[in-house]
Order: sequence, then structure tokens, then C-alpha cells
Amino acid sequence: MKQEATSSQAHDREPAAAKANPDEVAPQRPRRDPTQTLAGCKRIVVVGRTGSGKTTLARQLAAVLQVPHVELDSLYFGPQFSKAPLVLLRERTTTAIAGDRWVTDGNKRAVRDLVWPRADTIVWLDYSLGVSIWRLGKRARSRTAQLSAEAARTGRRAGLPRQLLAAAKGVLTALRSHAGQRREYSRLFSEPANEHLAVVRLRSPRAAREWLARVTDLSRSTL
Repeated sequence: MKQEATSSQAHDREPAAAKANPDEVAPQRPRRDPTQTLAGCKRIVVVGRTGSGKTTLARQLAAVLQVPHVELDSLYFGPQFSKAPLVLLRERTTTAIAGDRWVTDGNKRAVRDLVWPRADTIVWLDYSLGVSIWRLGKRARSRTAQLSAEAARTGRRAGLPRQLLAAAKGVLTALRSHAGQRREYSRLFSEPANEHLAVVRLRSPRAAREWLARVTDLSRSTL
């Protein structure tokens, strides 16, 4: 059966041996293969389109590894859909990823230069557009139902129109970013600056579930 989870860089790249002494063998760095085990994966970033389930998977990984979970959106968005200024977002991000072990999720370009250099593993949820839109619709329905119930209880409906607008924006964002994000990440992962990252590319929710079951089971005895 074809393996759906693939790795763009299944292990850390080895530095070239020193030319000064050809007989001296450079020490080998530990190989990592996050398609099979999370052994050696200390700082993991989960990326993917809006509605792909990045936060859910990141929370599950963090719980298994017993490390902090950092949700980048929670550092950016405040009450009533307010947004943190860029300077504050970068300060919060720097503080949140200062530790030696963590799992984070999010696509924020504004802090990518802070997060990716410190990370060692990327989990890319590269799902189809249909999956993302279906999940966004499900999330919007659930949130709208909650707000409607709250409005009926309190008599205040101020948050409902804004939530509906946010849901519509989420769907539009998913439509716009589908092809572009796939090209962007493929290019980014091939850049020399990101050679240190081991990349797991998961193309469906089923592949993600199978991968999570495999790596969390193996990792319990190896981490």
C-alpha cells in the first residue's frame, strides 16, 4: 500500500567532511525520520491551509511529547477579533519559543523567520481544498450556533454578524491560498536556509491519523 506520509528531508543534512584531513571521518549526526518516529524531534511546527486542523494535531503531538503547545493565532488575535501589533506579536512569539522543546502551529509569515530557524521538524497538512472548506463550514456552523445560543440567553447579538463575516473570510482565504501555499511551501523547503528541517507531508486526514498513531506509538519507547 502506498505510504501517504512522505518526508522532503527525512534526516538532517550531513555537513561536508573537512578537506584538510581526508583520512579523518567527520562524526555523524543522528538521523531523524519523523515519518516513522518522533525520536530526536524537539521543536515541531504544524503548517497547512486554513481549516486543515493544524491546532488540533499540534495539541495532540504536544500532549504525547509532554511539551508546551504554542498556537501562533492565540498570540496574534485578542478579544473581539482584535489583532496584536507586529512588534508585540514578534515579542510574544520569541518568548513562547524560547524553550528547548515545543510544538507550534500556524502559517504566520510575519514570524516565520523566528520560528523556522529554531524548529527541527515541519508537519505539513497538505489536504485537498474540499477538505479545508468542509472543515471551515463545520467550524463556522458550530461557532454560529454557540453565539446564537448566547445571544438568546443574554439578548445581545453584537458578536454574531462579525462571526459570520469571519467565517466567510476564512472560506475565501482557503480558496485564494490553496494553490499558492502548495507552491510556496515546496519552494521554501528546498531552500538552503531550511535544510535543517525534516518535513512530513500529509495529504489527507486519514494519512494524518495513521501517521499520528504510528509515530506516537513508536515514540513512547524511544523519546
